[in-house]
Parts: sequence; C-alpha cells; structure tokens
Amino acid sequence: MDSSGWADSLVWLGIGVTAVALVLLALAPAGWRLGLWHFRTSFFFLIPGSVLLALVGAMAGVSALFAGGKTFGPGEVTLAAISILVGIGLAAALGQFKRAADRVPRIHDITTDTANPPQFRAVLPARQVERANPTDYGGAEIAKKQTAAYPDIVPLVSSRTSGVAFAKALEAADDMPGWRIVAQDPAMGQIEATETSRWFGFADDIVIRIAAAGTGSRVDVRSTSRQGISDLGVNAARIRAFMARLGPQLR
Repeated sequence: MDSSGWADSLVWLGIGVTAVALVLLALAPAGWRLGLWHFRTSFFFLIPGSVLLALVGAMAGVSALFAGGKTFGPGEVTLAAISILVGIGLAAALGQFKRAADRVPRIHDITTDTANPPQFRAVLPARQVERANPTDYGGAEIAKKQTAAYPDIVPLVSSRTSGVAFAKALEAADDMPGWRIVAQDPAMGQIEATETSRWFGFADDIVIRIAAAGTGSRVDVRSTSRQGISDLGVNAARIRAFMARLGPQLR
C-alpha cells in the first residue's frame, strides 16, 4: 500500500474511533438514567474510555494529515480535522472537570447552619427510592471543610418578620431556574425543592428554613446531592444564587 493509501486508512481509522468515542460518551448518562449501570461505571470507565479513544482518533487524524495531506481533498481533510478537534475537545473537557474537582473539598452537603442544619422531610421518600446519600449531617469534619472552602455560606438575617420572609423565600425559590418545589409549610417555616442536572439527571435536594430571630427573621438553606461524594461546588453555588436572589427582597 502506498503512502496515500495509508493516509486514507488513517483518516477512516480516526473517524471510526472518534465515532465509537462519541457513542461511549452518549451511553455514559443514558445507561445511568435507564438504570442499566451505576453512575460510577460511567465516570470511571465509559467517560475515560471515550476520551482515550478520542485521543487515539486525534492522533490518527494528525498522522493522516502528515502522511497524505498534500493529496487529500476537502472531504479527507474535514474528516481528519473532526477527529483531531473531538479528541482535543474531550481531553480539554476532562481536564477542566478534574481541575474543578481539585479546587473544592470532597463534600456534597452544604448548609448555612452547620451546628443545626435544616432537616429534610418531604424529599426523603424519593431519596430512599434512589438509594441516595443519607441526610444525616456529617458533623464537625464536614463543617470544617465547608467553612474553609466556602466562608461566605452564612445565614440571611433580616428585619422583616418570619411570615414575610417565608413568602419572599417561597417566591425566590419558585423563580430559581431548574428548581421544583416539593413542599412548603408556612407553619413550620420550611420549603423543600429539588433540582436535576441536565446531562446525567443527578438530583440535588434543597431545604429552606425560616425562623423568627428577635423582631426579625433568619433564613437558613441546605443543599445536598443524592449521589456521589464531591459536588464540584454545585451546592455552594446554588445557595449563593438563592441568597443573592432573596437578599434584596428582605432588606
């Protein structure tokens, strides 16, 4: 086989391996959502395997361009470029994911009150069906990690009454993108909600507690992931976003 024949073979090898990599990437969330395997199978095998195959495809594409780029038409160049770009893109995405994981502590339960966290009630049946993480707070060790990483996650204290604070908190929770209100109890001063991620469909649960504080009120929030050990900072970001939305309404 001459060099142009080898180059053509490398192009098709690259695009074929890249296609398999994309199939694995699509199967990763699909299998978990359908209950075919645990999400760890996706994170530890399918996604890394997809990235590895994509890099092999990228290497084949680069080799093809070096071997026969001068004789290639637009079609071959396009296929080789697709293999290269997909490989680089998936590798960059995995690297970004790892950097995000390394920047935050390996915890998944964040609350504004680490001494007396708000307690989940309405979402417990759904968590039980999903065999989710327990809702018992992890105690001083988790609190220490949270405080070191997210010192800004604190209660919201307002001069407004607890009744007004509850109404405003419910309104803010209802306006949060992706949140689904599960329960609201004005007598207890508690709101529960769930947010589901788009890709894997991971569900995180939120509980908001509104209590009287002197003549005003105090709002505490807890956000916890049903699955996994590290949340990549998602729960802290969710509490920040909610507090930023609610704060101006309680001034």
